[in-house]
Amino acid sequence: MSDFQSVIRIIVVAASPVIRMGLSAMLEDNPKFIVVKSVSDIDEIVELQADVILLDWNETDYELIKQQFIWATIIIVDEFADFNLATILAAGVKGILPQTSMESEIIAAVEAVVSGLIVLHPQVINNQQLLKETNLQILTPREIEVLQMLTNGMSNKLVAQNLHISEHTVKFHVSSIFQKLDVSTRTEAVAVGVRLGLIML
Repeated sequence: MSDFQSVIRIIVVAASPVIRMGLSAMLEDNPKFIVVKSVSDIDEIVELQADVILLDWNETDYELIKQQFIWATIIIVDEFADFNLATILAAGVKGILPQTSMESEIIAAVEAVVSGLIVLHPQVINNQQLLKETNLQILTPREIEVLQMLTNGMSNKLVAQNLHISEHTVKFHVSSIFQKLDVSTRTEAVAVGVRLGLIML
């Protein structure tokens, strides 16, 4: 979202008119948001422009969700059975929430993905089977700090000075980042970190 834009524009997609109306009403109660369109099918958003798509996901959306969207997309899922986390993230999805999410969680997720972050609900992170199938290992806050500094081209020595830790500890963090992101160079780590929304250029 650009600096001059004060309102977050959202498209709500849900097959159920009840869910559509509920999500739209909840979002529009917040002065930071405006729902530019509320539609029943993901195909209807092709020509529309928004900052975030909030999608009530189900099996019928599975093939379509693989497409690369222009906007940040948050999906709300009923359950995690038959849920391919790797495919969903590769499609450009920035947030995954269960249907049991509270209003405050949905609002926080919208604001986070607009800021360039990825939002995974604790139910997703705690689902070990999903993480195992995806080979996704979450970076620690400190590792994300280190990765962001690598993005800025900092050496291990500079990273150590900025974080007030030893170079040995920095090397440990870098090694852990490489392992978790399945990369072998700093450039690859930065590229994967950006794609996953862990860091911003």
